[in-house]
Amino acid sequence: MIWLRSFIFNALFMTITALGAIVAMVLLPFHPRFIRRFIQLWARFIIWLLRVVCGIRLEVTGLENIAPGAAIIASKHQSAFDTFVWLALLEHPNYVLKRELLNLPFWGRVARHSGAVAVDRDGGGTALRAMVRDAKRVLDEGRPLVIFPEGTRSAPGERVAYQPGVAALVMGSGVPCYPVATNSGRHWGRRAFHKTPGVISISILPALPAGLTRKPLMETLETQIEAETARLMAQG
Repeated sequence: MIWLRSFIFNALFMTITALGAIVAMVLLPFHPRFIRRFIQLWARFIIWLLRVVCGIRLEVTGLENIAPGAAIIASKHQSAFDTFVWLALLEHPNYVLKRELLNLPFWGRVARHSGAVAVDRDGGGTALRAMVRDAKRVLDEGRPLVIFPEGTRSAPGERVAYQPGVAALVMGSGVPCYPVATNSGRHWGRRAFHKTPGVISISILPALPAGLTRKPLMETLETQIEAETARLMAQG
């Protein structure tokens, strides 16, 4: 049954996403706000489809912690689910993403038009400064920005080194940074065909203390995210 449900969901997901990319391309001449609203509807529909077809529910705690306006959402990254769920949860968020994703057909152009912040992971300090500059444009608009501090997906229970880009963003912008934990990889694994029924939990923690320098910021962020992720994973 799980195999059949997963097959149906994967087929619908790919079809709807492809059609959604075409519609988004049609909207390109309009203000980016229209594209963001359409993408939000797409994300919410996919989450609904995941529940109906695969029996995977979404449970979010701590959303009230995020104050209106500019913010940095520093999230654990276990699944492709993480790459679109914030589009459904927040108003007009943007993502920090790998530069090569901008080369994807259709969606890459839509992401660029929507103001996605691309980073060249091999670009060193120059790429880091460019990321901070582009992120500031998003934050100056009063919009939240989602970044995955690990820089890549990690399997449930796996520890991946946190990258310094998040500290550069927080220290360079001065906006609140919210650590986020999740167990999404338990139900939607990396490159996994099967979607396992259950509850994807997202836990949004209070903002980090203001004024932290780089080392204590990174240590506090990693400690909080990993501890909360372990708690979510232990819930079964």
